[in-house]
Amino acid sequence: MFERILVAVDGSPQSEKTILIAVDLARRYGSAVTVVHVREYERYEGSDVDLGPPVPAEDLVNGVLATFREGGVDAQGEIRRVSSGNTPQQIIEVAAGSHSDLIIMGSRGMTEWRSLLLGGVATKVVHHATCPVLLVR
Repeated sequence: MFERILVAVDGSPQSEKTILIAVDLARRYGSAVTVVHVREYERYEGSDVDLGPPVPAEDLVNGVLATFREGGVDAQGEIRRVSSGNTPQQIIEVAAGSHSDLIIMGSRGMTEWRSLLLGGVATKVVHHATCPVLLVR
C-alpha cells in the first residue's frame, strides 16, 4: 500500500512523535523512507540567518536516519535550504520527486505561532499534496 513514505522533520517535539509512528508504519508496509528537513533562512545585512532549530541540519537528519535504520527500515535523507515561507512547496516537491505514496509530518512544528496567523506548513501540504498526508499530533 505505501511503498515509499516521505517523513518531514523539523526538530520540534512534535516531529519526534512523527518519527516513531513513521518507523512503525514503514516496518508494517515494508516501505522505503525519505526523510526531509527543510531549513529556512532569511537574508539580513548581507548574511544568511538560519531560522531552524539549534541542531545543525545534517545532525538532525542523520539522527532520524539512524532511528529508521535501527528499526530495520531503509531510509535516505534530504535537506533543502529555502527562504522563509517556502517549506510547504519543498516538502511537496520532495514527495513528488521520490514518488512517495504517503507524507507523514507533525501537525504543528517550530513555527507554531506564525502558523496560527499565516496558515501552517501542515495545512498547506495537506491542501496541495497529490498523495495522502498523515498529520501527527
